[in-house]
Amino acid sequence: MQEKTELSQKDETSQPQPAFKKKSLIREYAESIAIAILLALIIRTFLVQAFKIPSGSMEDTLVIGDHLLVSKFIYGTKIPFVDKRVLALRDPRRGDVIVFEYPEDPSKDFIKRVIGTPGDVVEGREKKLFVNGILYQNPHEVHKEKEIIPKEMNPRDTFGPITVPENSYFVMGDNRDRSYDSRFWKFVRRDQIKGLAFIKYWSWDREKFRPRFGSIGNLIN
Repeated sequence: MQEKTELSQKDETSQPQPAFKKKSLIREYAESIAIAILLALIIRTFLVQAFKIPSGSMEDTLVIGDHLLVSKFIYGTKIPFVDKRVLALRDPRRGDVIVFEYPEDPSKDFIKRVIGTPGDVVEGREKKLFVNGILYQNPHEVHKEKEIIPKEMNPRDTFGPITVPENSYFVMGDNRDRSYDSRFWKFVRRDQIKGLAFIKYWSWDREKFRPRFGSIGNLIN
């Protein structure tokens, strides 16, 4: 009787416990998914975020269908719910292509090139741009319309001089004749800047319905 009892106990303890294993497997998957989501949120919030170009205001540097990665930490990581940035590598510089909250509607993101930094005096004279009294020519700027609009009608071709305030930036699109930018709505505040656009990771030509393989992987400058 004693042998039978011991054998029965041994058999019971050696039998698999499917209920417990199933529970452990579900928990393992749940933890993996939770960690993946957490890492994605951390990367998106503090490090890098993807954006898509919806308009032609930055042609020919960026065209409709370009997909970009934007560095969110180079200008300092923005702490959620707090108007503070930490661990900034540097401030925005003239020539940087930045993504920012559109000042007139913060729910929208805009992308433009920095032209004036705090303290700079920016002026436009018949499509020619001057910064601190010196002609500023960016190799990426293009003009697709020959007509010059008088300053009294529109600030597109002639404006200023305008002094950029503290903690603010004057930005313009590379497609100068077809960009709605600081010439019309003035400045981008430092706290509205989301990051520096630095690379194209994908590009889709919707008219020809094919990828632009020659653009994929190109650095933005």
